[in-house]
Amino acid sequence: MHNNQDRHSVEAGTHKVLSFGIPSYNAAADIDRCVESVLEGSDYAADIEIIIVDDGSKDETPQKADEWEARYPGIIRAVHQENGGHGMAVLAGLRNATGTYYKVVDSDDWLDASALSTMLSILRGFEERDTRVDLFISNYVYEKVYEGTRTTISYKTALPRKRVFSWDEIGRFLPSQNLLMHSLCYRRDVLLDGDLPLPAHTFYVDNIYAYVPLPRCKTIYYADIDLYRYFIGREGQSVNEATMVKRLDQQFRITRIMMEAYHLYEDVEKPRLRNYMMGYFTMMMAICSVFSKLSDDPAAPQSLKDLWHDLKVYDERMYRHARYGVIGMGTNLPSKMGEKTTIGLYHLAGKIFKFN
Repeated sequence: MHNNQDRHSVEAGTHKVLSFGIPSYNAAADIDRCVESVLEGSDYAADIEIIIVDDGSKDETPQKADEWEARYPGIIRAVHQENGGHGMAVLAGLRNATGTYYKVVDSDDWLDASALSTMLSILRGFEERDTRVDLFISNYVYEKVYEGTRTTISYKTALPRKRVFSWDEIGRFLPSQNLLMHSLCYRRDVLLDGDLPLPAHTFYVDNIYAYVPLPRCKTIYYADIDLYRYFIGREGQSVNEATMVKRLDQQFRITRIMMEAYHLYEDVEKPRLRNYMMGYFTMMMAICSVFSKLSDDPAAPQSLKDLWHDLKVYDERMYRHARYGVIGMGTNLPSKMGEKTTIGLYHLAGKIFKFN
C-alpha cells in the first residue's frame, strides 16, 4: 500500500478534475480491488476524489469505507446511507462529488491503470486549455472470470478519435456498441443540469444513466482506451438470464422511464443522436419482449401488451420504429412457434455479441 497520507491531507483543498462514485452494497469482498485500481491508476493524485457510497450494507463495507477515508483523507470520502439501491447510491455519489467530471465504478469492477493514467492526462489537458467537454467516452472490457475470457467493447468504428466532436459527427453503432455506464464519464454539471430519474430499489438504472443525459451533451471526446473492467462471474449478477427473468417488473419500470424521458422525434434535434437513442430504446423494448416470453409469470404477456399499448399512445412514431423494425418484429413473432424462434434468436445474439 502506498504511503503518502501526509501529502494528501495537506492538499485536501485541491481542485478535483475527476470524481469517482463507487456505489457499494455488501461489497466487502471486492471493494479493496476497486479502490486500489483507481488509486494506483491515478498515481494517488490529489486532483481526483473517490466517493465510496455505502448503501446500507450489512457486511464490513461501512468499516472498510471509513478505513479508506482515514488512510487517504482529502482523496477518499465515505458516505453512508440507508439502503436505496444502485440508483440512489449513484445519485449520492453525484451529490457529494466536487470534480469537474463524474465517473461511476461499481464496487465489484475495476479500472485499468495505464488507461486511467491516459484518461487523466486528457481531462487535465481540457482543464488547462479551458476546453469544455460534456462527455468523455472510453472502451470497456467484459471480464468473464468463470470462462477465463474477456471481450472488449470498443467504439472506434462509430466515433471520431483524438478530437472533440459533436453528435453530428458520429457513425453507426452496432447492437453490441451501446454506450453503457461503464463507457461514460460525464461532466458533472451536465448531470446536475436536469433530472436524472433513477428510481430507488430498482436494478438496471444504468440504462437511464446512459440515455437521459445524452441530449444535454454538446461536446464529446472518445479515447480508444480499455478503461473499465466489467466483472461477470458471480451467481445472481443482475445480467444473468435467470435473474433478469425474475426481475422483469424492474426491466419494465426502467423502460417506461426511458420512454417518458423524450418524444425522440420532437425533443432530440440531432438526427444521428436520435437514431442512436431510438436504437437503444428499441433494444430495451426487445429485452422486455424476449424476457416476457422466457418468464413463467402468467401476468407477463399482459404487462408486455400494456407496455406496447402505452408506447403507441405516448408516441406513435417511436412505437412504429420500435415495433416494426427488424428487432421489434424478430422479438414479437406471433404463435408458440414464433415465441420459440424469438428465444432462439435472442440466445444466438447473446453468443455473437457476448452480452450475457
